Amino acid sequence: MERINDTLKKLSASSNFQERYERQKRQVMQHPDIREFIIKHSDILTSQMIERNLSKLYEYSTQCTECTECPSLEGCKNIMQGYQPQLVLVRGSIEIHYDRCPRKVMSDERRKSEKLIQSMYMPKEILHARFADLDMSGDYSGRIEAISLAEEFVENYNSSVKQKGLYFYGEFGVGKSYLLGAIANELAKKKVSSMIVYFPELIRELKGSIGDSTLNDKIEKVKREPVLMIDDIGAETVSSWARDEVLGTILQFRMLENLPTFFTSNFNFNELEHHLTYSQRGEEEKMKARRLLERIRYLAHPVQVDGPNRRK
Repeated sequence: MERINDTLKKLSASSNFQERYERQKRQVMQHPDIREFIIKHSDILTSQMIERNLSKLYEYSTQCTECTECPSLEGCKNIMQGYQPQLVLVRGSIEIHYDRCPRKVMSDERRKSEKLIQSMYMPKEILHARFADLDMSGDYSGRIEAISLAEEFVENYNSSVKQKGLYFYGEFGVGKSYLLGAIANELAKKKVSSMIVYFPELIRELKGSIGDSTLNDKIEKVKREPVLMIDDIGAETVSSWARDEVLGTILQFRMLENLPTFFTSNFNFNELEHHLTYSQRGEEEKMKARRLLERIRYLAHPVQVDGPNRRK
């Protein structure tokens, strides 16, 4: 039986093999990131070292280094899904280290939150929403303004600068929740963590957490999120506890810390205040409702979202 070394020598001596090898090598060396890496380390790297590590350079050249080129985390074509390759030089050898891409970072953070807060669940179409898919056709000035302000927020977001969120209100099915999803996904590209909670379900979940010692942890997680999005406020059954101990606590903290907060609702500010005034027991508490609305006004700019009902 012929030894493997003899077989490899014969293979390397083949003109066809050499041509394909040289062609592949040229393609690898033309990769902009690889060229930049070689120039950066030109005082260390030699042609022999490059030749010896050509397989690593080829591996790097076949992978995606920009999340903008990926359709989704699930569609990532890299060897390690959700991880970006990075060329490094270690003791004279070229190696590839893998770091989490922005999509992977946000996905991991979302999973951590979902383990704690089940009401973070949102429909799949909202979790994959994009500004590019938002319908701006028709004569709907409120909708166009809402999209424009949302894009402006994302573009200008800076954790060290005070920024108001947005309070999207309007009829059923006009795309208020979808707009929150688009903002969250655009922020994810900038490695900014955000959380969307469906408010009626959050209240039910927190009420059920009173007896299992997770209530405080859940409230802490929600109130400290860099960008919080409260979906469908006003759809919940009002109780003094939900209004004052939960929502009031969360909004008070975010107001003091200047943390951007978004809302969606079928109610405008006046209608929401009226809704929050009367508890499920029929109690009228105008002052407490007014105090809560002042916090929402401080945190978010109201924008009416108009347009056709897309659920029909």
